[in-house]
Amino acid sequence: MKLGLTGGIACGKSTVSAMLAERGAKIVDADQFAREVVLPGEAALQAIVAAFGQAVLNEDGTMNRSALGSIVFGNREKLTQLESILHPAIRTRMWERIRTYEQEDPAQLIVADIPLLYETGQASLYDGVMVVYVPRSIQIQRLMTRNDITAEQAEQRISLQMDIEEKKQLANYIIDNSGTLEQTALQVERFWHNQGLS
Repeated sequence: MKLGLTGGIACGKSTVSAMLAERGAKIVDADQFAREVVLPGEAALQAIVAAFGQAVLNEDGTMNRSALGSIVFGNREKLTQLESILHPAIRTRMWERIRTYEQEDPAQLIVADIPLLYETGQASLYDGVMVVYVPRSIQIQRLMTRNDITAEQAEQRISLQMDIEEKKQLANYIIDNSGTLEQTALQVERFWHNQGLS
């Protein structure tokens, strides 16, 4: 089974991903590939330099994230341009890994951890989608604590993503992560058992 795993910022997706991995799921993490495709020598990094100039590179040839961030954030057109370079490169890498895992064991659970699964129109590529959910008020609280930012800054970051309530409506499976870790683990265990994975 290929499961898309998503949620909102500060909903605890990494926690649930780790719980699934502990039970034997293979995790394919979009964020990990997002870091890999911009390493020196990668085609995506070359395309970014061609689009945004040498200023996005550090002296050692690695990507200067803050320089690139200052160009694209707040500029929808440039952000879209960056995404059109990054998303296909990340997706290609992810699917290569998914295919490898499928060949190793077609019966195992493969979890694709993708923060913007719905926003990038990838939900239909998976057998099901699990959304890690917490109400927006908890999301704001956790993000403020985690990133040491104001409520206003937290609101701003959260509103860049699809609303968590909307994601919850679209999900095949929901893990409510607003309680204790034990309560979350019980829900993950129930999902695992119901899929006949144990």
